[in-house]
Amino acid sequence: ERSPDKGLTTGASSAQNQRTMPDSIHLKLLLVTFAGWVHRQRTEAIDYLREENRILKEQLGGKRLRLTDDQRRRLAAKSKVLGRRLLGKIATIVTPDTILRWHRQLIAAKWTYPATKRTGRPGIMKEIRRLIVRMAEENPSWGYCRIQDALEDLGHRAARSTIAKTLKEHGIKPAPDRPTTWRTFLKSHADVIGAADFFTTEVWTARGLVTYYTLFVIDIATRAVHIAGTTPNPDASFMAQIARNLVDGVDGFLRSKRFLILDRDSKFGEQFKDTLRSAGVDPVIISHMAPNMNSIAERFVPSIKSECLDRMIFVGERSLLRALRAFEVHYLGERPHQGLGNELIDGSGPRGDGEILARERLGGLLKYYHRV
Repeated sequence: ERSPDKGLTTGASSAQNQRTMPDSIHLKLLLVTFAGWVHRQRTEAIDYLREENRILKEQLGGKRLRLTDDQRRRLAAKSKVLGRRLLGKIATIVTPDTILRWHRQLIAAKWTYPATKRTGRPGIMKEIRRLIVRMAEENPSWGYCRIQDALEDLGHRAARSTIAKTLKEHGIKPAPDRPTTWRTFLKSHADVIGAADFFTTEVWTARGLVTYYTLFVIDIATRAVHIAGTTPNPDASFMAQIARNLVDGVDGFLRSKRFLILDRDSKFGEQFKDTLRSAGVDPVIISHMAPNMNSIAERFVPSIKSECLDRMIFVGERSLLRALRAFEVHYLGERPHQGLGNELIDGSGPRGDGEILARERLGGLLKYYHRV
């Protein structure tokens, strides 16, 4: 028989269990409902992001999306935990296989160790290698011993075999077979070469708008320019007088030149050329439709046009001559030139450390800044 007290205890425990079971069921239902809500929210967020990616890809207009290495690493690190099946559903920028390939490359890079330091004689310094190549390119006649001596003068020591190996690696032949570059050839002859050309300017006169032809000559070596003359009618007599002025033995611009590059303009007539030849200056006629053969003179024309002539309206010949003289002085002594390392042609110009001043010509159209 059960005692009365034990029976009472058993009955109380049963009643308590009956009250606990509904509470646990309610908690489970609550957790399931919350989990479903969270899953639905994440699904909706993923759907939104996928649709946003599609729209962004449409904005590219079919162009290929370019990703940086850092962006690839970030995508690869996030992709491995998802797996290929899930990636196939959510990846829209690139294919799942591409992302997984990036991940494999990321792992391979992690386990790639740097190569062991090679043994033996250390390689030649980069600075010495650059000097060897530079000396060989700028001096076609220099052999291994001549380059070796030049390096020693600069405080570097290199064996002949090292110099030969360096030149061979850069595809430079030994001195007897090393060709002379066009740059070196032209620079070595530039002191005796000049070039000439015409440009036109429209001038208002009593007869209306008249075209003036201006002939200029340029020194290939120094880039110095001389305005030889300007006229609306460059006939044979005008050109002959210009030629006599250019080859004058006292102050002629071509008195120390041997060659003058000309285009095939009919204004350079035979009388003009004969006058040059009589003074020892040979005219060199460029080919048809080949302005690059007279490139230095051709380059001066847009300079004077854009910096001066195209910014003015000329009324009468005197206004044009005034502008040409002003630009010639500015070009020679006040305008830096890229072909000369941004230096002035005549080498003048104050290089002090005082106040910065501006020198103006043509009412401020041409300016030169310098220090006192």
